[in-house]
Amino acid sequence: MASFIIATLALFTFSLSTTTQNIERAFLQNNSRLLYQLFSAQNPINVSLPEPIYFSDQLSNEQAYFVFKNIFSAYSTFEFYSERQPQSSERSHIYQARWSFRDKKNNDQYLFYIFFYLIEETSGKNRSPDILWKITEIKAKKI
Repeated sequence: MASFIIATLALFTFSLSTTTQNIERAFLQNNSRLLYQLFSAQNPINVSLPEPIYFSDQLSNEQAYFVFKNIFSAYSTFEFYSERQPQSSERSHIYQARWSFRDKKNNDQYLFYIFFYLIEETSGKNRSPDILWKITEIKAKKI
């Protein structure tokens, strides 16, 4: 029984780590398609970003994809890294990172703390559903 619990915990930690690494990769590559794969399809995504982007709304995963596609086409990420280990509850996590980017039109630079609220979702593709971590909220504040 103890080995089952340890194995489950290891899988849980690996899955969360993979998700946070993919968030980081999506921002560093300005890749809205990779970010789209991390959005919840079962829940709306709340997005709230300060100036210069200034956007706040509740979106479907497809709408969030297009919002970030527009953001990444106008702003270029030059630094994105985790600030802390994800803060956890049983079925959710808050991932905090620092996001540095520049405006492609005028080269102005900006620095945000950005927070991702991740929830546990199951994928019903196989008989034993896989546990996935999906983004349901993205908030940022200017530093």
